[in-house]
Amino acid sequence: MLKKINSFINILMGGFIGAFIGGSIFRYLDYKNHPELFAMQSAPWYTGIQISGIVFWIVFIVVAVISLIFSLPMMAWKLLYN
Repeated sequence: MLKKINSFINILMGGFIGAFIGGSIFRYLDYKNHPELFAMQSAPWYTGIQISGIVFWIVFIVVAVISLIFSLPMMAWKLLYN
């Protein structure tokens, strides 16, 4: 059961990484194609990427800690019984 949960958490972390990278690429390409829209804003075009990056790292650290919590019993089981 712990192995399935750990696999799901690893897939979740990969999904967060992919979503962050994909969103960042989309925002960059949108800026390159429509710079006049971003010129009207008071904030730089990359502010959204920075905010997403901060949220990404918070979520990633929380999920990594949860993954570590679930993987420690599996490692202890392997050391004791193998």
